Amino acid sequence: MTTGRFTLGPTESDLVGHWVSIGGRTEGDAICKRIERLVSEALELLARSRDGWETLYRDPADGRLWERTYPNSGWHGGGPPRLRVIALTEAQSKYAQPWDHAGPEK
Repeated sequence: MTTGRFTLGPTESDLVGHWVSIGGRTEGDAICKRIERLVSEALELLARSRDGWETLYRDPADGRLWERTYPNSGWHGGGPPRLRVIALTEAQSKYAQPWDHAGPEK
């Protein structure tokens, strides 16, 4: 697990990325980059939605469940990512179980 800004603080519950234009190019802002690093290095993959647009993770530091979504479905690639805390009951109703082996991503 990583440290510093690539861990989630106990008061954090919703990270929303944005696209920015840099030199005529559109790319993800620092929050987008942080979300991608969190899901690749700090969080445990638990499950994916059937369509692949939503992903469930667990923070091994505190056990909270986090869901990565792409809330701007009308944008190319679903737009920038969002990572938010999700309640256990909501996760259980949205994602097939068992969650232990969701497949490769990490």
